[in-house]
Amino acid sequence: MEIEKYSGRVLPGPVEKLYVYQAPVRLWHWLMVAMMVPLAVTGYLIGEPPPAVHVGGEATFIYFFAWIRIIHFVCAMIFAVAFLMRIYWAFVGNHHSRDIFLPPVWRFNWWRGLWDQMMYYLFLRKEAPSWVGHNPLAQIAMFVMFVLGTIVIIVTGFGLYAQQWAWGDGWMAWFGWTHTMVGEPQAVRTLHHLMMWYLLLFAMVHVYMVFREDIMGKESVIGTMVDGIRMFKTKEH
Repeated sequence: MEIEKYSGRVLPGPVEKLYVYQAPVRLWHWLMVAMMVPLAVTGYLIGEPPPAVHVGGEATFIYFFAWIRIIHFVCAMIFAVAFLMRIYWAFVGNHHSRDIFLPPVWRFNWWRGLWDQMMYYLFLRKEAPSWVGHNPLAQIAMFVMFVLGTIVIIVTGFGLYAQQWAWGDGWMAWFGWTHTMVGEPQAVRTLHHLMMWYLLLFAMVHVYMVFREDIMGKESVIGTMVDGIRMFKTKEH
């Protein structure tokens, strides 16, 4: 089975199943999914707190909003640590583990693959090429939307968390610069909130494309993120 270097395109000839995504990558993927759901729900409620009359009484006695904040903070810590571990694995894992962190934009065949995939999505090509890992369009979309969006939402989130302490404290020493860079705490809060919607938009498009490719494409997609193995629907490409 021949694979084009850098782009990951499957070249004409016999095809076979391949082990693509290692266990840490798959575990990280599903952990991020599990954390994004409570983070989005609690984050929305923090931005738009429900009136006390809707939650059954005075906040002092029911501790409702405090639980929202605690859940948000715990999930955010797990989310951030998992992302840092994923960056580490991009250095020590196989080359598929760094696809979304470092798309090979300096290679011509990567741009050619990006163009071919775009033509397919625009219905200007009948069939898309087969790919071993993420196709070039998925790589650049995940880098711009997910990776960069995640970095911004983590940094601004810790900047808001650091507000609980005064300048000179450890948290403010590490993340207080977000307030001075953006201009004011409310601007940090707004940017953090916008990043939530940005990542949710990415998640919705990502889920649609995953199911679409699993049905219409030539290779497995959902199953690959379960067992790590890329399966092809034909024996020859």
